[in-house]
Amino acid sequence: MELIKEDDGLEPVSPTGEYFNSKVMSVSVLGILESEIPIDDSQATALIKDVFLPINPRFSSIMVMGKKGARKWKKVEVNVENHVHVPSFSFPKGSSSPSENDSFLKSYISQIAMQPFPQGQPLWEIHIIKCPTSEAQGTIIFKLHHALGDGYSLVGALLSCLQRADNPSLPITFPSVSNFSSANKDDRNIGLRKVVSRCFSPLVNTVKDFGWSVLQSTCVEDDLSPIRCGSESFQPFLVSTVTFSLDRIKEIKSRLRVTVNDVIMGTIFLATRMYMQRASTNSNLSSNSTALSVRDMVRPNSESPWGNNFAFLHVPIPKVKPSDSQFSDPLKFVHEAHEVIKRKRSSFGVILTGKLLGIMKKCRNAEAVAKHISRTLRNSSMVISNVMGPVEKLSLANHPVKGMYYTVAGTPESLRITIFSYAGNLRVAVGAEQGFIDSELYTRSLLDAFDTILRDACRKQ
Repeated sequence: MELIKEDDGLEPVSPTGEYFNSKVMSVSVLGILESEIPIDDSQATALIKDVFLPINPRFSSIMVMGKKGARKWKKVEVNVENHVHVPSFSFPKGSSSPSENDSFLKSYISQIAMQPFPQGQPLWEIHIIKCPTSEAQGTIIFKLHHALGDGYSLVGALLSCLQRADNPSLPITFPSVSNFSSANKDDRNIGLRKVVSRCFSPLVNTVKDFGWSVLQSTCVEDDLSPIRCGSESFQPFLVSTVTFSLDRIKEIKSRLRVTVNDVIMGTIFLATRMYMQRASTNSNLSSNSTALSVRDMVRPNSESPWGNNFAFLHVPIPKVKPSDSQFSDPLKFVHEAHEVIKRKRSSFGVILTGKLLGIMKKCRNAEAVAKHISRTLRNSSMVISNVMGPVEKLSLANHPVKGMYYTVAGTPESLRITIFSYAGNLRVAVGAEQGFIDSELYTRSLLDAFDTILRDACRKQ
């Protein structure tokens, strides 16, 4: 990293930006856009210079070390050609079919995910894949370093380059937060006991969650299982995706009187236990397994400044008794997800954890905090991240976008799941450690879990 003597007037790097671009971790977000038509990249350079770079100065800046070891963003001249890659050579030539190109695209995403950014240039890349796959006629991959911003900031940056396909003059709209996080509950007839409980439960939950978070980040780790190998090093991963209808998810939500997020988390938890059973017949379905839910603190329509704000939420994956290997009550996964998440939302443990990271940085340094975060990720079984996307279909330079999803690279867990809503659908991307987790088997388990939950929910009156 470049050292400079004069750093007056330079924008400081956020604390989280320092953690995510350290010797311990280098975390990136890969946003994947699928085009309905073949890609014409003749205008790519002009669009990047006129549309993408002006979104935020950090896209034209490098991270430098200023006075007293403080990291700053330094403005530089951007050579766009160094950031745009058209890897036709990586794909088979001749009469390869779209389905054959799928495996090559997965391998390519895995390859670029493992490659570190050169620190001497701005921390972003764009990869244009012109070969058709079974999902699209072409694919565009935005690789953005997480030090540039949190999930919503980066997604917002990508969406700033897009327009509504139906009418470019109209603004892009997002689902209401209440549609995802509000349940159909009637709280008019609550008793005194519940009122008292609601007053004291935040305190109890805060102590419990904060204490568990500290233990999970230091001396307590999940059991080894078919989804957690406990490796100390970063391993290559492959990405598979599955699409769910938001209307179907909302149908389950209404019947079970839970939230959309509860349905999603319940489906993932059931699928995870199904996968563990299918991957290893001797698997312990009562293993201690935790999902680390990563929640960005800024919403898409927020007026808050660009930053890097996120929080970890430890959510235990429901256990299955040995006598219930057929998953006789799949709805319990949704209900348990609802209860756990509801309880944790009334807790201030996340805020205290953030304060703890700040104290660690002041008393020690950013590298120590990065090690703490990396250990927290490694001690958990999986990481889940969820971002709300636009309601309407979009286009990029007159290329209709058929689908969008994202994944995260540079973190040590064996299984990462990212969720993105777009145009009435929910796209779930499964990043699975190559050679350890079968991502195709996991996505099939996701589909089976959702179908099972939908079937049983529809039977309820």
